[in-house]
Amino acid sequence: MADQDTDILVSVEAGGLAVVTLNRPARRNAVRLSMWRRLEEIFVSLKARPEVKAVILTGAGGQFCAGADISEFSEVRADAESGRIYEEATERAAIAIRDYPRPTVAAVSGFGVGGGCGLALTCDFRVGDATTRMGIPAARLGIVYSALDSGLLYRQVGFANAKRVLFSGRFFEIDDCVAMKLVDVRAEGSALDGARALAAEFVDNAPLSIEGAKAVLEILAAGEAEAREAEILKLLDQAMESADYREGGRAFLEKRKPRFVGR
Repeated sequence: MADQDTDILVSVEAGGLAVVTLNRPARRNAVRLSMWRRLEEIFVSLKARPEVKAVILTGAGGQFCAGADISEFSEVRADAESGRIYEEATERAAIAIRDYPRPTVAAVSGFGVGGGCGLALTCDFRVGDATTRMGIPAARLGIVYSALDSGLLYRQVGFANAKRVLFSGRFFEIDDCVAMKLVDVRAEGSALDGARALAAEFVDNAPLSIEGAKAVLEILAAGEAEAREAEILKLLDQAMESADYREGGRAFLEKRKPRFVGR
C-alpha cells in the first residue's frame, strides 16, 4: 500500500512493519506545514491498524530531515497568530508519534536537524550511520524551543547534554550523537537497514505486552505512576486475560514459536 501524498510515502510490509518516508529529497526532506498535519493523520490512522506491529520513520535520498521548511515561513509563520497555528500543528504531529502505542524507530541518515531532530526524538529509538548529523540550531535563529520539544530532548540526552545541544546550535557527528544518546544504535550499513534489524526484534512479540510496556514506561517517565495506578492495573489485567497470554504459555511448553493475535 502506498500513500497518495507524495511528500510523505507510507508502506506496510509483510510481517507488520510500516515505513513512513519523508519524500522531498531536493529539500533534504524539509517539512512543510501541510506535512506536519499529514504526519499527525498518518500516525493516528496507523494506530487503528492492528496488523501494523512497528513503524520506521525515515527520509528519502539519504537524508532524514533538515527541519522545517523555512522558505514558507513568510506565509505560514509570519506573525504571532500564524506562529501559534504553526506550532500547534508541529506539536500535534509530535504527540501523535510519541503516543503511537507500538514501537517506533527513526532511521537517521544524513541530516536530522532542527525539526528533524525533534521528529527523531518523538520515536522510541533512533538509528544512525556514518553519515548522521544531528542538532538543533535554535540559538542561531533566535528561537526558544517549546516545553514539549525541550522535554523530549532532555529525557533522551540528560540535562547537561540538552543544554549543550540547545546552547551551541551545532550539528553533531555520529560519534558525539551516540555518546550523548541522541542516537541509540549505530548501524554498520545504512540507518534504514539498521532500523529494520532493530524493528525485527519487536514485530513477532505479543502486541498487548509491548503496548502495555510502552504505556507503563511513559507513565513512569512522566512521574505519574501513583496518579495513574488504576490505568496501569487495567493494562496488567488486560494482558493477563488475553488469548495471547494463554498462547505464549502454550508455545513455551510446546517449544514452538507463539502465534500472537493482539487480543
